Amino acid sequence: MGLSDKVVITCALTGVAANRAQCEAIPYTPVEIAEDARRAYEAGAAVAHIHAREDDGMPSFRKERYAEILAETRKRCPIIINFSTGAIGIPMEERVAHIRDLKPEIGALNMGSMNYAKWSAKRKEFVFDFVFQNPFKDIIFLLEQMKRGGVKPELECFDLGHIGNTAPLVEMGLVSPPLQFSLILGVLGGAPPTTRNLHAMVDNLPAGSAWEVIGISHVQWRLLAAALGMGGNIRCGLEDHFYLPNGEMARSNGDLVAAAAKLTRDLGREPASVDEARALLGLSGRASA
Repeated sequence: MGLSDKVVITCALTGVAANRAQCEAIPYTPVEIAEDARRAYEAGAAVAHIHAREDDGMPSFRKERYAEILAETRKRCPIIINFSTGAIGIPMEERVAHIRDLKPEIGALNMGSMNYAKWSAKRKEFVFDFVFQNPFKDIIFLLEQMKRGGVKPELECFDLGHIGNTAPLVEMGLVSPPLQFSLILGVLGGAPPTTRNLHAMVDNLPAGSAWEVIGISHVQWRLLAAALGMGGNIRCGLEDHFYLPNGEMARSNGDLVAAAAKLTRDLGREPASVDEARALLGLSGRASA
């Protein structure tokens, strides 16, 4: 099977919003996160997307916490590390310190501002309602820090306009092809989670770009199947969805990756190894220390 038939599976281990009252399997401590990174790797994931948590589950933006997670993960497996910079109301220096100083292979950043909300149809009210501010000055600052550190940007796009926002950044020399995109569908305020919208977003990507789909909540598995059929990469994990395709709650991130790997093989493709993922994503081959 050629490299074009390989699929980079990313596992989003933690997120910032969900907690153990909703799903007991969500890891909080550096050891717990590292153990789930190992489970994900052994099940077929090549990349771990990580938001740090404190021991009580609260989001952490401390560089020291990310350093603990990185060290514990490196003891267990060679999975590619992808640290998030996404945050609301956090100073930019805190959002990027772990990227600048720890130099993961990939750093995820959001490509535009948006409403970011969750609606409960059952309760007829918003569960949360934020404005996620990502003006160009902040995007440029994050990209400058990543470029200095040799960190590959993962361009997170919640709608078509976010994809368009990359054009001036390419002209400025802040990002260079081949670009790496994450296409996120299912967040209220962004693109609704349909295959038609996924096609539209993919059709608007710069030629030669690598991309993965991120399907939020119950639509995840249908969108992953669509992306696999379109030649894309996929992301799963407890940040995005708690449940397996049969409706059972996952006992770990490894369970979700195992289901994604099975879906990949059922559709005639094969999960990429870490080395194959580096080739597909245009990484330098420098593993995070």
